[in-house]
Amino acid sequence: MSDDRIIDINEKRTPETYRKYVKLGATAVILIVLLSVVISNLFIVEQGEYKVVRQFGEVVKIEDEPGLSYKIPFIQTVSTLPKYQMVYDIPTAEINTSDKKRMLADYYAVWKIESPQQMIANARSIENAEAIMGEIIFSAIRAELGQLNFDSIINSGEGEARDDIGELVRIRVNTSLENGNYGISLTDIRMKRADLPEENEEAVYRRMISERQTTAQDYLSEGDAEANRIRANTDREVQEMIATANADADEVISEGEAEAARIYNDAFGQDEEFYQLYRTLESYKKTIDGETVLVLPANSPYTRLLMGDLE
Repeated sequence: MSDDRIIDINEKRTPETYRKYVKLGATAVILIVLLSVVISNLFIVEQGEYKVVRQFGEVVKIEDEPGLSYKIPFIQTVSTLPKYQMVYDIPTAEINTSDKKRMLADYYAVWKIESPQQMIANARSIENAEAIMGEIIFSAIRAELGQLNFDSIINSGEGEARDDIGELVRIRVNTSLENGNYGISLTDIRMKRADLPEENEEAVYRRMISERQTTAQDYLSEGDAEANRIRANTDREVQEMIATANADADEVISEGEAEAARIYNDAFGQDEEFYQLYRTLESYKKTIDGETVLVLPANSPYTRLLMGDLE
């Protein structure tokens, strides 16, 4: 590059030129800072949430419509509160039933924020709101369950007494929350389980075992009584059947003997000598055995037959 060219460039860098560059640079920096401040103070309201805008600690605005919003830089802050329903696991509570029995009731609650302004003014935070609601729920549960006896609470199924108790507790709690202007409401409350205190469980188990054994013995006694009744009825029916069968058999035997006698009479009537012989032989069967001693006349029919005189 020639010396003339260098001299021309230097001659263009006048003080006015420097001031112009400085002004443009400062303007650019200011615009960038302003843009950064604007962007950093924009916030988005999501579906299902409240945006709480505070100014020097005081709530000045609640944004609950989804979209883009803006806060005043440096003097305003933004925090978020849930708009959706939340679940609160209530600490297990020990209560006394109407029949003076102690039990542990374990519940969970579904709740939501209805008015962020009232919730912040009277409860300050979600943790404090849950603590306040938990105390009110405990008082309501104790009041409602205290009117029932232990067995009705334990033996009630879903959709019956437990749901009714939950609805009564919900109404009672919401009334207290509304009177306190806490800006929250109880949507639902359900019992997870109901147990006895540990020191009472063993005694209850022993009593339950004893009751089951007594019931089992009652069933066994009823079964034995029914078995004896069935056996007695069966024996009676068998005796009746045997008696009927014997009577039928006697009748058949009598008819058979009568028929045999008739046949004998018919047969013996055809040959009287054979009949006399038959009767004599039959008499021998009944009167003579291995130890019989007979003294007979010589002309006796027995003697003649024994001696072989058949004439």
